Amino acid sequence: MTIQTPDWVKHAVFYQIFPDRFAHSQQSRKRLLQKPSWEAWHESPTLQGYKGGDLWGVLEKLDYLQDLGITAIYFTPIFQSASNHRYHTHDYYTVDPILGGNAAFKELLDEAHRRDIKVVLDGVFNHASRGFFFFHDILENGPHSPWLDWFKIHDWPLSAYDGDRPANYEGWAGNRALPVFNHDNPEVREYIMEIAEYWIKFGIDGWRLDVPFEVKTPGFWQEFRQRVKAINPEAYIVGEVWGDSREWLQGDQFDGVMNYLFAAPTIAFTAGDRVDISQVEDRSYDPYPPLFAKEYAEKIQALLKLYPWEIQLTQLNLLASHDTARLLSIAGGDRASVELATLLLLTFPGAPSIYYGDEVGLPGKLDPDSRRGFPLEAQWDVEIFAYHRLLIDLRHTRPALRTGDYKVLYTKGTGYAFARTLGLDELIIAVNVGTTPHKMTFNPSSASLQTQPQQRLFGIPNFEWTEDGQLAIALSPRSGCILG
Repeated sequence: MTIQTPDWVKHAVFYQIFPDRFAHSQQSRKRLLQKPSWEAWHESPTLQGYKGGDLWGVLEKLDYLQDLGITAIYFTPIFQSASNHRYHTHDYYTVDPILGGNAAFKELLDEAHRRDIKVVLDGVFNHASRGFFFFHDILENGPHSPWLDWFKIHDWPLSAYDGDRPANYEGWAGNRALPVFNHDNPEVREYIMEIAEYWIKFGIDGWRLDVPFEVKTPGFWQEFRQRVKAINPEAYIVGEVWGDSREWLQGDQFDGVMNYLFAAPTIAFTAGDRVDISQVEDRSYDPYPPLFAKEYAEKIQALLKLYPWEIQLTQLNLLASHDTARLLSIAGGDRASVELATLLLLTFPGAPSIYYGDEVGLPGKLDPDSRRGFPLEAQWDVEIFAYHRLLIDLRHTRPALRTGDYKVLYTKGTGYAFARTLGLDELIIAVNVGTTPHKMTFNPSSASLQTQPQQRLFGIPNFEWTEDGQLAIALSPRSGCILG
């Protein structure tokens, strides 16, 4: 089959927003809660506390995002819920009133689209919550509820809150707060399909699907794709799958996945033995043990062979998310690790995704610490911000960085170089992750270059082209460059 993916994603730079923590509206708005007792914005977050970020706040920050070069926003869940992260959905048709409700979302969506910024929502369709009306009816009425077959009820009585007694129903990962849908029930299936269609018609540009690998019903995601794409063929469907995703990336289900298979080796290569194992060892990716350039190249080339090129270009590439510690904290506060990894992220095929605050050096260990309030400008790391802006701008101005070929040119010790080429747009990217200077000399013939890139676009390397067509690049410790 011919694989078709949304063209805009190949050129997008995503920004992941955790709505409770990104921005408070500074303007006067009609609110349901007049004097709420939010957690202090700049104090360490707790598991259950709200900081009161809202969608009007995001609206007021669109100038900032546009200036940074962001062209797409991925929101973690925004629907009504009794949790600050909103993965416990109460009502799939209602934007949480704390965030400003459906009206605030419509206002934000229209203004984002006016600026050519796409908006992708998080679809939590494997499980709902104890407060979800259909499940709540079962809690109230027991075996008399008409919604029994919508969930996986094993026995009576149900115990939704008392952990000393068996739950007697299936909760995701054994969590009784998250009752799992019975996707084999055609009514459930239709209900979820209609939610997906409703918000696409509302104007969203795609869905990020939470734990889609948990839904085992044959044909479910194929139908999901057909129904979403029938309304908007350019809608983006991206799954949260942390490992080998070939099962979902044949062209009949998702356009891409959250590319932790890129994040893990990239962190292991750039942060190396600085990685704080306690921040990564229980996650579903492996940013350790440290990698040298040769092993890194092997992992990257294997990843690039895993999926069709059309899919590679619409992968959602990332270094951190709400489910991980932030790279700055994983690397023990080492800024160079962040810079090197960000350079590799923004020069890799697929859509880069920046987790809110990473671009200004916001630290954060595992949840809930990785979900801090976005910092005041006085607390920004201006160097980290400056190279994010520069690299994002380069990605937008150089087509080769978006859809060009990726060819590895050099892999020795701590030195790694590759080319991105598209016609006459040819770039060479080189990094030295070591703590001593590194000089690399290589013939870039494997990239079949038609030019000899002479301009320093990023970094301050010493380099020269020899008469026999070799390129010699000298990089200082823990640095990288782009030649174009």
